[in-house]
Amino acid sequence: MRRFTGNRLLVATHNRGKLEEIAHLLEPHGISVVGAAEMNLPEPPETEDSFIGNARIKAHAAAKATGLPALADDSGLSVDALGGAPGVHTADWAETGSGRDFGMAMERVWRELQATGTPAPYSARFSCTFVLAWPDGQDEVFVGEVPGRIIWPGRGDQGHGYDPIFQPDGFDVTFAQMDRWEKNRISHRGRAFENLVQAIGG
Repeated sequence: MRRFTGNRLLVATHNRGKLEEIAHLLEPHGISVVGAAEMNLPEPPETEDSFIGNARIKAHAAAKATGLPALADDSGLSVDALGGAPGVHTADWAETGSGRDFGMAMERVWRELQATGTPAPYSARFSCTFVLAWPDGQDEVFVGEVPGRIIWPGRGDQGHGYDPIFQPDGFDVTFAQMDRWEKNRISHRGRAFENLVQAIGG
């Protein structure tokens, strides 16, 4: 496995919340981050049908554009009764003409679940894939998942995205009812990060 040996890492995201989470995870390892927006990088089209494929697109585009090692992630919610949807289209379900509306997206998940006639509990999982890419084209892949179920109505006002309707297995609260740093410890992104640590020197 190729290791990252620097102390500053380009994170290929324009999502401030995601950037803050990753910065918090890397801070104990002496690594600071800079986001794609600060580098004036465009968001490349995500044309793959897998989390790994889309994370690779973002990481390699950023590394190639800047000459710096770049970290990208692709993550999403997969609901079993919906055949794994929204999956790689997790963010797309929230798109409107004036930005993302995750309240609308969560309502769509619930509406489509009810249309299937599937009885509760509604098993689901959040998945996260990190890709760490170097300018020479090499990359390393790190995956994390957390199983849970969809609940309705949503609960909590922490977190972001679909967090209010996702209750992880083993907990009686949703991601949105957890303190952000508590969520980081058990989330899909946190689990993928545990694997990433192997490539940043532990």
